[in-house]
Amino acid sequence: MPDIEAKLAEVTAAGATVKEPAHDVGGGRLVATVTDPDDNVLGLLQDR
Repeated sequence: MPDIEAKLAEVTAAGATVKEPAHDVGGGRLVATVTDPDDNVLGLLQDR
C-alpha cells in the first residue's frame, strides 16, 4: 500500500513545503497538498 506520509517526506526533502498535511476526507481517502520551489501547488492522494 502506498504511504502518503513517506511521499510527503520525499517531496519535502526535494524542496517542497507542506501546505495542507495528510488528512482523511472520507471513505479512508487521504489527501495532502504541497507547494514546490516554483510556487506550484501539488496534491497527493492515497486510497486505503
